[in-house]
Amino acid sequence: MLILAVFAVAFLYSCVGHAGASGYIAAMTLLGLAPAVIKPTALALNILVATIASWQFRRAGHFSWKLFWPLALASVPCAFLGGYLNLPVHVFKIAVGLVLLSSAARFLIDPPEEAAGKPPALPVSFGVGAGLGLLSGLTGTGGGIFLTPLGIFLRWERTKTIAAVSAAFILVNSASGLIGYLGRTRSFPGVVWSLALAAVAGGTMGSYLGSTRLPHTAIKRLLAVVLAIAGFKLLFT
Repeated sequence: MLILAVFAVAFLYSCVGHAGASGYIAAMTLLGLAPAVIKPTALALNILVATIASWQFRRAGHFSWKLFWPLALASVPCAFLGGYLNLPVHVFKIAVGLVLLSSAARFLIDPPEEAAGKPPALPVSFGVGAGLGLLSGLTGTGGGIFLTPLGIFLRWERTKTIAAVSAAFILVNSASGLIGYLGRTRSFPGVVWSLALAAVAGGTMGSYLGSTRLPHTAIKRLLAVVLAIAGFKLLFT
């Protein structure tokens, strides 16, 4: 059941340039895996799927280095810090979950119009990157679940470009968060190896579909589903 869930999550999330950490966490929690196993497993699977999604969206011509580099530069050390810390985040998770659910409703009911957009000023990018990096490390996600709706609502770029940037953002932050986690625990869960093939297969199929076949309106509808899953996960697990 967990292998099938990982495949489905990787497929759905990679369609919108995400890697699936919040979905993996929800599935592993429902199936009773230990908390000490869930966070590093989600980050490791994130790295695999985000690598594939980054390559697929970049190959399709949607990536923007100008938008990506300041966000990533500020986020990586903060994601490491978030992965290293072990803080009680119950109230924080409820607040973030409600924000994600409201974003999901907006994308489902009234998706923002497509726009070429204008990347934010460097100080804004650095601030957003640092904040999202810390969030990604604390929650065990790659940060794209927060970056994509923010970038679309603020019209920083077109939908598929933001998806491409989010995939790369998730990759660097998941790697940084996992390194931070391993630096504290010195342990790596063996269950990752049995789930890796399902994640790679789902991520390959989903990211190809999202980067080359799906229109931007379909991606926004799928993003609403992804945000809803992530929001419910934060609220109820």
